[in-house]
Amino acid sequence: MKNIKLFIPFAIFVGLALFLLKGLDRDPNALPSALIGEPVPAFSLPDLHVPGALVSEDIFKGHVSLLNVWATWCPSCRVEHPFLVALAENEAVRIIGMDYKDEDEPARRWLQTLGNPYAVTFTDQEGKLGLDLGVFGAPETYLIDSQGVIRAKHVGVVDERVWQKLGSLYRQLLAETPVE
Repeated sequence: MKNIKLFIPFAIFVGLALFLLKGLDRDPNALPSALIGEPVPAFSLPDLHVPGALVSEDIFKGHVSLLNVWATWCPSCRVEHPFLVALAENEAVRIIGMDYKDEDEPARRWLQTLGNPYAVTFTDQEGKLGLDLGVFGAPETYLIDSQGVIRAKHVGVVDERVWQKLGSLYRQLLAETPVE
Protein backbone atom coordinates (compact mmCIF):
# COMPACT_ATOMS: atom_id res chain seq x y z
CA MET A 1 0.00 0.00 0.00
CA LYS A 2 2.89 2.31 0.83
CA ASN A 3 4.37 1.83 -2.68
CA ILE A 4 1.05 2.72 -4.36
CA LYS A 5 0.98 6.07 -2.55
CA LEU A 6 4.42 6.84 -3.98
CA PHE A 7 3.25 5.90 -7.47
CA ILE A 8 0.29 8.36 -7.54
CA PRO A 9 2.39 11.60 -7.73
CA PHE A 10 4.59 9.98 -10.39
CA ALA A 11 1.53 8.98 -12.47
CA ILE A 12 0.12 12.52 -12.18
CA PHE A 13 3.49 13.97 -13.27
CA VAL A 14 3.70 11.66 -16.31
CA GLY A 15 0.10 12.44 -17.31
CA LEU A 16 0.69 16.18 -17.04
CA ALA A 17 3.97 15.96 -18.95
CA LEU A 18 2.32 14.07 -21.81
CA PHE A 19 -0.52 16.61 -21.94
CA LEU A 20 1.93 19.54 -22.12
CA LEU A 21 4.15 17.84 -24.71
CA LYS A 22 1.15 17.29 -26.96
CA GLY A 23 0.48 21.04 -26.84
CA LEU A 24 3.96 21.79 -28.23
CA ASP A 25 2.99 20.20 -31.56
CA ARG A 26 0.02 22.51 -32.07
CA ASP A 27 0.07 25.72 -34.11
CA PRO A 28 -1.31 28.49 -31.84
CA ASN A 29 -2.82 30.23 -34.90
CA ALA A 30 -4.67 27.11 -36.01
CA LEU A 31 -7.67 27.51 -33.77
CA PRO A 32 -10.53 25.22 -34.69
CA SER A 33 -13.79 26.81 -35.72
CA ALA A 34 -17.19 25.22 -35.36
CA LEU A 35 -18.23 27.27 -38.40
CA ILE A 36 -15.99 25.51 -40.93
CA GLY A 37 -18.41 24.07 -43.48
CA GLU A 38 -21.23 26.33 -42.26
CA PRO A 39 -22.68 29.44 -43.94
CA VAL A 40 -21.56 32.88 -42.82
CA PRO A 41 -23.96 33.90 -40.03
CA ALA A 42 -26.76 36.25 -41.09
CA PHE A 43 -25.92 39.92 -40.52
CA SER A 44 -26.82 43.43 -41.60
CA LEU A 45 -24.11 45.96 -40.79
CA PRO A 46 -23.20 49.46 -42.00
CA ASP A 47 -20.94 49.96 -45.00
CA LEU A 48 -17.91 52.01 -43.89
CA HIS A 49 -17.82 54.13 -47.04
CA VAL A 50 -21.48 54.46 -48.07
CA PRO A 51 -23.58 56.30 -45.47
CA GLY A 52 -26.90 54.58 -44.84
CA ALA A 53 -25.98 51.45 -46.83
CA LEU A 54 -26.05 48.07 -45.17
CA VAL A 55 -23.98 44.99 -46.02
CA SER A 56 -25.31 41.47 -45.46
CA GLU A 57 -24.05 37.90 -45.81
CA ASP A 58 -25.31 38.04 -49.42
CA ILE A 59 -22.08 39.85 -50.32
CA PHE A 60 -20.35 36.47 -50.33
CA LYS A 61 -22.74 34.76 -52.74
CA GLY A 62 -21.28 34.14 -56.19
CA HIS A 63 -17.68 35.04 -55.26
CA VAL A 64 -14.84 33.30 -53.48
CA SER A 65 -13.71 35.81 -50.85
CA LEU A 66 -11.50 36.41 -47.88
CA LEU A 67 -13.22 38.05 -44.92
CA ASN A 68 -10.54 39.96 -43.04
CA VAL A 69 -11.33 41.10 -39.50
CA TRP A 70 -9.21 44.16 -38.70
CA ALA A 71 -9.13 47.35 -36.62
CA THR A 72 -7.08 50.52 -36.35
CA TRP A 73 -6.28 49.70 -32.70
CA CYS A 74 -4.68 46.39 -33.73
CA PRO A 75 -0.86 46.52 -34.17
CA SER A 76 -0.78 43.16 -35.97
CA CYS A 77 -3.31 44.49 -38.49
CA ARG A 78 -0.82 47.21 -39.44
CA VAL A 79 1.82 44.52 -40.05
CA GLU A 80 -0.61 42.46 -42.17
CA HIS A 81 -2.07 45.35 -44.17
CA PRO A 82 0.64 45.80 -46.86
CA PHE A 83 0.43 42.09 -47.70
CA LEU A 84 -3.35 42.33 -48.12
CA VAL A 85 -2.95 45.38 -50.37
CA ALA A 86 -0.50 43.41 -52.52
CA LEU A 87 -2.85 40.39 -52.66
CA ALA A 88 -5.73 42.55 -53.83
CA GLU A 89 -3.63 44.43 -56.40
CA ASN A 90 -1.27 41.76 -57.72
CA GLU A 91 -3.35 38.59 -57.44
CA ALA A 92 -6.85 40.12 -57.71
CA VAL A 93 -7.91 38.37 -54.50
CA ARG A 94 -11.39 39.52 -53.43
CA ILE A 95 -11.12 40.67 -49.83
CA ILE A 96 -14.03 41.90 -47.74
CA GLY A 97 -13.07 43.93 -44.68
CA MET A 98 -14.82 43.83 -41.32
CA ASP A 99 -13.73 46.78 -39.19
CA TYR A 100 -14.07 45.25 -35.73
CA LYS A 101 -15.01 47.23 -32.59
CA ASP A 102 -13.55 50.39 -34.09
CA GLU A 103 -14.54 53.96 -34.90
CA ASP A 104 -15.48 54.86 -38.48
CA GLU A 105 -13.41 57.99 -39.05
CA PRO A 106 -10.05 56.51 -37.96
CA ALA A 107 -10.83 53.43 -40.09
CA ARG A 108 -11.52 55.56 -43.17
CA ARG A 109 -8.27 57.53 -42.60
CA TRP A 110 -6.35 54.24 -42.18
CA LEU A 111 -7.55 52.94 -45.55
CA GLN A 112 -6.96 56.28 -47.27
CA THR A 113 -3.42 56.50 -45.90
CA LEU A 114 -2.28 52.86 -46.08
CA GLY A 115 -4.27 51.71 -49.13
CA ASN A 116 -7.56 49.88 -49.37
CA PRO A 117 -7.38 46.19 -50.25
CA TYR A 118 -11.09 45.66 -49.58
CA ALA A 119 -13.77 45.30 -52.24
CA VAL A 120 -16.23 46.30 -49.48
CA THR A 121 -15.68 47.26 -45.85
CA PHE A 122 -18.38 47.07 -43.23
CA THR A 123 -18.26 47.89 -39.54
CA ASP A 124 -19.03 45.68 -36.55
CA GLN A 125 -18.70 48.29 -33.80
CA GLU A 126 -20.59 46.26 -31.21
CA GLY A 127 -18.87 42.99 -32.09
CA LYS A 128 -22.08 41.00 -32.64
CA LEU A 129 -20.98 39.39 -35.92
CA GLY A 130 -17.54 38.88 -34.41
CA LEU A 131 -19.17 36.96 -31.58
CA ASP A 132 -21.23 34.90 -34.05
CA LEU A 133 -18.06 34.09 -36.01
CA GLY A 134 -16.09 33.21 -32.88
CA VAL A 135 -13.59 36.03 -33.34
CA PHE A 136 -10.90 36.01 -30.65
CA GLY A 137 -9.43 39.34 -31.80
CA ALA A 138 -8.02 41.04 -34.83
CA PRO A 139 -6.63 40.10 -37.24
CA GLU A 140 -8.55 37.01 -38.28
CA THR A 141 -9.24 35.88 -41.81
CA TYR A 142 -11.94 33.56 -43.12
CA LEU A 143 -11.96 31.92 -46.54
CA ILE A 144 -15.52 31.86 -47.87
CA ASP A 145 -16.65 29.98 -50.97
CA SER A 146 -19.05 31.26 -53.62
CA GLN A 147 -22.02 29.76 -51.78
CA GLY A 148 -21.23 31.82 -48.66
CA VAL A 149 -19.82 28.83 -46.74
CA ILE A 150 -16.79 29.26 -44.47
CA ARG A 151 -14.02 26.93 -45.67
CA ALA A 152 -11.05 28.01 -43.52
CA LYS A 153 -10.12 30.32 -40.67
CA HIS A 154 -6.75 31.83 -39.79
CA VAL A 155 -6.08 33.66 -36.54
CA GLY A 156 -3.21 36.14 -36.79
CA VAL A 157 -1.34 37.91 -39.54
CA VAL A 158 -1.74 36.68 -43.11
CA ASP A 159 1.71 36.80 -44.70
CA GLU A 160 3.51 34.94 -47.49
CA ARG A 161 3.90 31.77 -45.39
CA VAL A 162 0.22 31.68 -44.43
CA TRP A 163 -0.86 32.55 -47.98
CA GLN A 164 0.99 29.49 -49.34
CA LYS A 165 -1.62 27.29 -47.66
CA LEU A 166 -4.64 29.62 -47.71
CA GLY A 167 -3.96 30.74 -51.28
CA SER A 168 -3.86 27.17 -52.51
CA LEU A 169 -7.35 26.56 -51.09
CA TYR A 170 -8.53 29.94 -52.45
CA ARG A 171 -7.39 29.04 -55.99
CA GLN A 172 -8.97 25.58 -55.69
CA LEU A 173 -12.31 27.14 -54.72
CA LEU A 174 -12.01 29.63 -57.60
CA ALA A 175 -11.48 26.76 -60.04
CA GLU A 176 -14.59 25.00 -58.70
CA THR A 177 -16.77 28.13 -58.94
CA PRO A 178 -19.03 28.17 -62.00
CA VAL A 179 -18.65 31.20 -64.25
CA GLU A 180 -21.83 33.26 -64.37
